[in-house]
Amino acid sequence: MNKRVEAVQISGIRKVYNKASKYDNVISLTLGQPDFPVPDIINKAMIRAIEDGKTVYTSNAGILELRREICNYLRKININYNPEEVIITVGGSEGLYATFMAILNEGDKVLMPAIGYPAYENITKMLGGTMLTYDLNGDFSINFDSLIQGLDNGAKVLVLSYPSNPLGATLSKDDKEKLYKIIKDRDILIITDEIYASLCFEDGYNSIAQYEDIKEKIIYISGFSKMFSMTGLRLGYVCANSKYIDQIVKVHQYGVSCAPSIVQWAVVDGLKYCMNEINVMKASFIERKNFVYKKLLELGLEVNDPKGAFYIFPSIKKFNMTSEEFCDRLLESKRIACVPGTAFGDKGEGYIRISYCYSKESLEKALEGIEEFIKEL
Repeated sequence: MNKRVEAVQISGIRKVYNKASKYDNVISLTLGQPDFPVPDIINKAMIRAIEDGKTVYTSNAGILELRREICNYLRKININYNPEEVIITVGGSEGLYATFMAILNEGDKVLMPAIGYPAYENITKMLGGTMLTYDLNGDFSINFDSLIQGLDNGAKVLVLSYPSNPLGATLSKDDKEKLYKIIKDRDILIITDEIYASLCFEDGYNSIAQYEDIKEKIIYISGFSKMFSMTGLRLGYVCANSKYIDQIVKVHQYGVSCAPSIVQWAVVDGLKYCMNEINVMKASFIERKNFVYKKLLELGLEVNDPKGAFYIFPSIKKFNMTSEEFCDRLLESKRIACVPGTAFGDKGEGYIRISYCYSKESLEKALEGIEEFIKEL
């Protein structure tokens, strides 16, 4: 077997999900799976694509109509790409893998957040890269002293992720400007994972990709799983300068050939006609977030108010047990599944991740169970 692959563990998120599936009547707050249906316009467009015979290979980069609509959408949030700078991928996950595979050589250093989505670390390891991390402040914003230290330590790639999984943090305007000044004069490549970009809760969306004069240093990755609640339909995209796209498309070509054709055609209509559905979903997530945040504070937990995505990351350090032990005991005694913070890096120890993209009823029952569990502790 490939020794680097053998050394990588399955996702801690999936590990907890699989463990929870062995119990009856579990309330699982583990996966980032919105409970909204796929917009009807997208469903009808998929059916129409099947009926019209649009079930054959597309170009490796994806249909031009969708790449154009992605560029139109991004321009509305002040990010400028042309269709030749876009590849349609099998979800954001394949976009990440194809990008890392295209740019990393053995031993290349990748600087990523100390608490972050586990794919960054594990893809780097599988490809023979070297992982570096930068610390976060107490509010989960970037610790710039740590970031600069990592850059000075020979990082080739800097990974950003906003809104953040698992933290729910977003990039502030001030931090965006600080990042820009640091990046502008450095020989560094940025991978910015913005799969939750449509779920920013406060006015103003900030992305490092909004700076035109450093665009050649940025690879922008996003997708539609969260945006249109279509996680199983697997459609994402990568945007970058042609010197990167030309290499990423090779990995994409030999890995999957192209993204699912009928889903590509359906999302063209989604981007044209389904923006209101996104606003409805976002309003609901804000309501659920406010409920969970308030309840966790009432339980005496230290927790930051998330600004995007649909995750919250409370501290459980006061209970003097590991995050894995806390989650295991919570599952066994109350049949409530949450993800240990260590699934997102060693610095996640002492935290748990709660996904609140579930029904209000499920969240209410789960928080009641967590309250009982804490009282018993």
